[in-house]
Amino acid sequence: MTKEVVGEGGSFTAKDYHDPPPAPLIDAAELGQWSFYRALIAEFIATLLFLYITVLTVIGYKSQSDPLHSKGDPCAGVGILGIAWAFGGMIFVLVYCTAGISGNAVMYMVAQCLGAICGVGLVKAFQKSYYTRYGGGANSLNDGYSAGTGLGAEIIGTFVLVYTVFSATDPKRNARDSHIPVLAPLPIGFAVFMVHLATIPITGTGINPARSFGAAVIFNQEKPWDDHWIFWVGPFIGAALAAFFHQFILRAGAVKALGSFRSSASAV
Repeated sequence: MTKEVVGEGGSFTAKDYHDPPPAPLIDAAELGQWSFYRALIAEFIATLLFLYITVLTVIGYKSQSDPLHSKGDPCAGVGILGIAWAFGGMIFVLVYCTAGISGNAVMYMVAQCLGAICGVGLVKAFQKSYYTRYGGGANSLNDGYSAGTGLGAEIIGTFVLVYTVFSATDPKRNARDSHIPVLAPLPIGFAVFMVHLATIPITGTGINPARSFGAAVIFNQEKPWDDHWIFWVGPFIGAALAAFFHQFILRAGAVKALGSFRSSASAV
């Protein structure tokens, strides 16, 4: 959607949306700003709460479905559906609460990893008798699946999530479809929910390296660490593919750049 703007030489088309400027990977000037530390604190607390609620849900389900406690009832506990809802629901809540707070991407990762460690640490402190027995919420490749299958599941799952994030927060789309209100946390939360339904049986679902890292650090067993590379490589590849697809295919970034280059060359 565009607006017609009239100038002295006639009319031309102008955008009625604004893309955010590219953020530097590291900006030393941010260190003197309160907004930088506010964003880190918000990201730390959000990831702590996310891991606390979701890992408790996983352990609670495994405890309730344990034949020793459920008396052989296969439907005891919330099931995979409930676990997926816990992850998707928490993402919906936390994105809604913190989406307006932005900060440095590298420090975001550090804050998320620390928050994840603390969140899972709280679970272990409160549920110590069940924590180790039921796997501590740590991600690992499930029996019967190859490393390639697990990696593929993490790549595709992360692609779905990041593609949804880009689409839900795209300023161009918001301007074009302004008559269709979109609450960005809702599709993002649903994406997390759907991906968990598909990949919990394969990898337990990572799609966020910090989530897998925090659980692996506190659980600290050999199997999660052996498979841990999957939960970093997969999400990074999936996120990169989603960014490329959204920017250069859907938004035709490559075509626009080529057109701009040709126009500049012909004007010389």
